[in-house]
Amino acid sequence: MATTDRRETDSGIEVKPVYTADDVDADELEPPGEYPFTRGPYPDMYRGRPWTIRQYAGFASAEETNARFRYLLDRGQTGLSVAFDLPTQLGYDSDDPRAVGEVGRTGVAIDSLADMELLLGGIPLGEVSTSMTINAPAALLLLLYELVAEGQGVAGDRLRGTVQNDILKEYIARGNYIFPPRPSMRITTDLFAYCAERLPQWNTISISGYHIREAGSTAVQELAFTLANGIAYASAARHAGLSPDEFGARVSFFFNAHNHFFQEVAKFRAARRLWARIMRDRFGATNPRALALRFHAQTGGSTLTAQQPENNVVRVAIQALSAVAGGAQSLHTNGFDEALALPTERSVQIALRTQQILAAEAGATDTADPLGGAYFIEALTDELEQRAWELIERVDEAGGAVAAIEQGLVQREIDEAAYRYTAQVESGERVIVGVNAFVEPEAEPIELHKLDPEAERRQIERTARVRAERNPEAAAAALAEVRRFAAGEGNLLVPMRGALRARCTIGEICNALRAEFGTYDAQLG
Repeated sequence: MATTDRRETDSGIEVKPVYTADDVDADELEPPGEYPFTRGPYPDMYRGRPWTIRQYAGFASAEETNARFRYLLDRGQTGLSVAFDLPTQLGYDSDDPRAVGEVGRTGVAIDSLADMELLLGGIPLGEVSTSMTINAPAALLLLLYELVAEGQGVAGDRLRGTVQNDILKEYIARGNYIFPPRPSMRITTDLFAYCAERLPQWNTISISGYHIREAGSTAVQELAFTLANGIAYASAARHAGLSPDEFGARVSFFFNAHNHFFQEVAKFRAARRLWARIMRDRFGATNPRALALRFHAQTGGSTLTAQQPENNVVRVAIQALSAVAGGAQSLHTNGFDEALALPTERSVQIALRTQQILAAEAGATDTADPLGGAYFIEALTDELEQRAWELIERVDEAGGAVAAIEQGLVQREIDEAAYRYTAQVESGERVIVGVNAFVEPEAEPIELHKLDPEAERRQIERTARVRAERNPEAAAAALAEVRRFAAGEGNLLVPMRGALRARCTIGEICNALRAEFGTYDAQLG
């Protein structure tokens, strides 16, 4: 919050010294579980369905990440969340020259079915819910997950989880795209159709505002651009012949839990209200599960400071409480050391215990929408809804989310917001404890996680063995089939599944698609 007499949130919403009944319309406050779901998607919220504790994890090799998964599950984590390294996210194998030095650095390296079998070894996929943060090659990672489950004897209709599969935010905020937007949208909607037939319990997309906020957006921009992307996906699904009631029931969202506690609670409430109206009024949905927005939250990575890193424990706890008070369905809490390195087991355990304390000791599961009806929260919810809607209308005027991205409209808006925020921090107008106020002359050393330097070599050797041991003719034929489908019509997941079963690698399949679709350059389009 700014330190001037005028107080405002990062979205420029002025905060009054006091709020009264004159600032809200209390008659609009519906019960939880009822349209437009401002107060939550379920009538009893956490009493009937506690949020899923889903700690994000992935580093080095499949074996090491599997060990971290088991560590977290043994300590009370209730769902898996997989982080993939940059080569995997960009569709390159670990032995690709462009992957040198990046293998296993920011997530786990997955090149083939052999890696996925090791990653999930000993984990009963019919009993856990798994989230996979992967976008451009999302279909490939989901297919690998399905193939491993088949090997365990688990049918597709028993698999539960979410694949992020949100390619539009990559063009906006994150940059981990491969193909141009329109063929990427084809793969996205092919995944929708594939899951509707084979994996009916799987959430086919997690529309992500998290990375939009991490890129420097305001809360209003995070809300508006995320829902505008949701409109684009819903339109594409309808164009592909999917029912809004069926597609909408398998959509989830992913939001950032940032620093301004009250604004974040109001943002989550406004998101549900906006999405319910969008699905009803634009798409004619009537299924309550298609109308009720469900979301995962992660505490704000960009808010973590390298200075006085243990202060991040407090930041994470406050942010996590905002997600819970705002009605999140699952939650990841960051490790306090993540501004410096991948989290250690110690920091991961503190992050996990933060959620468990909120659930068991803080009364966070006792009642739905605990801040609902508070004058400040209701006024902020209304203001965020109005401002986000105005921004969604600007995207509509530009031709929708895909056109707005191609024109650079969304990217410019976020860049300007990020610049304003940085200028406020640098001037001291916005206080960051330990960074531009309450600083310490010397940093206290903390133990950091260190990656095994041999992990990259072992990963490259395993990928080479996969290629050497497979049937080369079958692999070549499978890749040719992928190209044939890419050049024509038909659901691309069908030939991609065949290629993965033939032990083709993610990089080889993505290269086949690159040959037909081309690649996207942000400067050239």
